Amino acid sequence: MRRRTGAFGEGWEQEVDALVEWLSPSHASHVSLTTWNVIVLALAGVGGGFVNTLAGGGSMVTVPALILLGMPADHANATNRLGVLQQSLTAARGFDKSSKLERGAIVPILLPTLSGAALGAVCTLWVHPDVLKLILLFSMITVALLMVVLPEVVAPPEGTKTYSPRERPTGFVMLLGAGFYGGFVQAGVGFILIAALSAGLRYDLIRTNALKVVCTAVFSIVSLGVFVAAGRVEWVSGVILAAGATVGATLSVRLALKVDQRVVKRLLFGMVCLTCGSALLAA
Repeated sequence: MRRRTGAFGEGWEQEVDALVEWLSPSHASHVSLTTWNVIVLALAGVGGGFVNTLAGGGSMVTVPALILLGMPADHANATNRLGVLQQSLTAARGFDKSSKLERGAIVPILLPTLSGAALGAVCTLWVHPDVLKLILLFSMITVALLMVVLPEVVAPPEGTKTYSPRERPTGFVMLLGAGFYGGFVQAGVGFILIAALSAGLRYDLIRTNALKVVCTAVFSIVSLGVFVAAGRVEWVSGVILAAGATVGATLSVRLALKVDQRVVKRLLFGMVCLTCGSALLAA
């Protein structure tokens, strides 16, 4: 087949060559795909997907694993979103199949959450992320204390009457704040979403986690678009991580549906304390 010549043809061919190079496995890859590294990535994905679905803080496992294998921090943060997206979609499907996902609540919850995320993304131009990290730390410590002193506030029992953001302005503001933080920093946003959905709108922890993973999936789609455009996503490592996250999220949903809600509450409390401790040590 004869190749086209001329300015238009050359430009088109250059664009195709650039796209092929960009999509190739070796593009911007900082992780050697040895057998050991593939195993580490997959296991990190399993652990992150399991913890993130049931409580939160799974990125404390996956992001350090990517960095440990040689990936720069900004690429690790971006590549990790593939795993977060996949585990969120897997978990949402699992909860939905078990009738634990309140479909009618998704749109009303996403409206303030995404509005807050847009505001948070804009504010990254003026406010330093460390300010929001301090707010997150304070919020998580507050959640941990409430779980000990007033557990029914943060984790209402099954059968508790739930509210929409319109019916409960406090819940609307909390979702707006969770979205704002997610658009600004992202790390640890699962804990803020749990507080907003359970304490603000009175969902039990199982339904809270079901709605939470829908929100994190939407966050991940938006953020991935930005990171892909910036060329920071390392696809092969990300796909391996996502495959492990699928397994972890599937196991986590099965466990969440079988065990008593008190077990989920204890795991959430443990992850909140672990995340607070890690943040304090890093400060």
